Amino acid sequence: MKSKLKEYLYDESGMGTVEMILIIVVLVGLVLIFKNQITSIINTLFESITAKTGTIAK
Repeated sequence: MKSKLKEYLYDESGMGTVEMILIIVVLVGLVLIFKNQITSIINTLFESITAKTGTIAK
């Protein structure tokens, strides 16, 4: 019984899940903080793509 408890306490198989959740939380936080800047960059990028597509199609 004591060895089973010790084995359970030192089991690190769930560490991957905890690490992934922490990474996702940090990424979501960064997106929320820099939301306006990210939106601005994406809009500028799509405007540039649209403008250059119009010149290629002619």
